[in-house]
Amino acid sequence: MADTTGRTALRAHGRRVASALGGRQPSGTRHPLVAVAMVMPLAIVLSVVFGGWEAVLTQASSVAGMLGR
Repeated sequence: MADTTGRTALRAHGRRVASALGGRQPSGTRHPLVAVAMVMPLAIVLSVVFGGWEAVLTQASSVAGMLGR
């Protein structure tokens, strides 16, 4: 089993520091729309640079075909 005591102690220390500074501790999750907004610019740039629009359309039509539409 991996050594988790170091990470646990570090995480607990971070919580204590955050509460001492009056900040709230991060929950470790973010709203799905925030995640989409973060990743979309990079996804668009990569698809334009590598010509991925055709691949996206092909995959979308394949998924639509499997769903019976």
